[in-house]
Amino acid sequence: MQFLWKYVDDLVGKGLPTLVIGQLLFYASASMVPLALPLAVLLSSIMTLGTLGEHYELTSLKSSGISLVRIIAPLMLIAGIISCVAFLFSNYVLPVANLKFGALLYDVRQQRPALNIRQGIFYNDIDGYSIRVGNKEPDNQTIHDVLIYDHTSGRGDDYVITAKSGKMYMTKDKQSLVLELYNGKQFQEMAPSAKKAKEYEQMRVNFKEWKKIFDLSEFALSRTDENLFKDNYQMQNLVQLEHSMDTLKMEVQSGFKAAKAFSATYFSFQRAEFDTKKLNSIKNGRDSTQQVVVPDSFVMVNNALSSARNFKAYLTIAAKNVNFKSEVLRKFQIEWHRKFSLSFSCFVLFLIGAPLGAIIKKGGFGLPFVISVFFFVIFYSLSIMGEKMAKEGVLSPFEGMWFSTFILLPIAAFLVYKASRESVIFNIGEYISFFKKLLQRLPWFREELPA
Repeated sequence: MQFLWKYVDDLVGKGLPTLVIGQLLFYASASMVPLALPLAVLLSSIMTLGTLGEHYELTSLKSSGISLVRIIAPLMLIAGIISCVAFLFSNYVLPVANLKFGALLYDVRQQRPALNIRQGIFYNDIDGYSIRVGNKEPDNQTIHDVLIYDHTSGRGDDYVITAKSGKMYMTKDKQSLVLELYNGKQFQEMAPSAKKAKEYEQMRVNFKEWKKIFDLSEFALSRTDENLFKDNYQMQNLVQLEHSMDTLKMEVQSGFKAAKAFSATYFSFQRAEFDTKKLNSIKNGRDSTQQVVVPDSFVMVNNALSSARNFKAYLTIAAKNVNFKSEVLRKFQIEWHRKFSLSFSCFVLFLIGAPLGAIIKKGGFGLPFVISVFFFVIFYSLSIMGEKMAKEGVLSPFEGMWFSTFILLPIAAFLVYKASRESVIFNIGEYISFFKKLLQRLPWFREELPA
C-alpha cells in the first residue's frame, strides 16, 4: 500500500501490463525485509516465551534449576543465524532488487501515457499530430466530426484534415493506430516557389475514404541499461561501497590540496623595491638631495582587495564542491553501516522480546503484539533520528546508524537481568502497593485515613 500511494502518479494512465506492476511490487517489497525482520523476531520471541510462561512450562524449567539464559540459549543461536541471513540479504539481494526497481521505475516514469483520445479535446501525445474527435459512439470505434492537424512538415498548421465520420481502432499487436475517415477534406498549404514570395498556394482535396496509420511504438515501455544506475549507494554491496568511498575520499583530499596550491600564490609577499635606510635619512633631514619613489598606497590596497576577492570566489566554489562530495561520502558510509546495524538489530530485539515474554507470561496476538509494536516504534524512531543526524553531519555515520542499538542494548541487558530474577516489573498491582506504602509514610496522608 505504501508503494501504491507513493508512486500512484507514475503508474496511473500509462497502460502498464500486470507483469510490470507485479515486478515493481516485488522489487519494492525487498526493501521492506530489513525492517520487517526485526519486528518479526521481536514479536515471535515475545509470543514464544509468553506462551511458555502462560502454560507454566517456563516455571517448570526454572524449578528444575535451569536458568533463563540457558533456556533461551538455543533461541539466541537461531536469532544469531537470522541476523547473519539478514546481513547476507542486505549485502547481496537488496542491492540487486534496488537496482532493478530503480531502473524499471525510471522507465515507467519516462513512458508516455496510454493512448486515450477523448471527445471534444485535442490529443497531442502523438508526435507531429493534433487530433480532435467531436463525438464518439459507445462502441469506442465509430467517431464523428474529426479534425486533424499535421505538423510533420515543421511549418506549422499547413496540413489540415477534416471528416464527418470514421472509425478508430488499434492493430492486433497494439503497435499502430488506424484511422479510417469518410466524407472529408484535406487542406494543404504549398511551399512558395521563390524564397521571398509572400503568397502561398493551397491545395484542397475532397475524399470519400481516407486511411491513416499512426506508429505507436513510442508508447511501448522501453528498458534502460541498468549499468547507468549502479553508482547509486543503495545499489552496491560492501565491496563496491568501500571502493566508492575510497574514490570519494581521494576526491575530497584532492579538493583540499588544490585549494592549498591555489592559495600559495596569494600568500607570497614581496618586499617593495625601495631603500628604507635612504627613506629614513630623508625623514630625519640628513639627506635632502635624494629622492625615493614610494609605491602608491591606493594601488597597493586595490591590488590586495582584488586578490582577496579572487581568492574568496575560488574558495567558495571549492568549498561547495568539497561539501557536496562530503555529503555523498556520508551517504555511502551510512549505507555501509546500515548493512550491519539492521542485521544486528534482529539480535538486540530478540534480547528485548525474550525476557519480556518471560515477564508478562502472555502468548497469542494480544498483549505481546501491542508491546512488540511499542518497542519497534521506539527502535524505528531512533533509527530514523540517528540516520538523519548522520546525513546532516551532526553525528558520524557510525554513531548515527548505531544510535538505536546503543540505546536499546542496555535496555535488553536490563530486561534479561530482571527476567532471570523473576521480576514483576509489569505487574500493575505491585506498583499500586508500592505507592500506597510510600504515601502511608507521609503525615498528611495518615491523618486522612479512617480510624
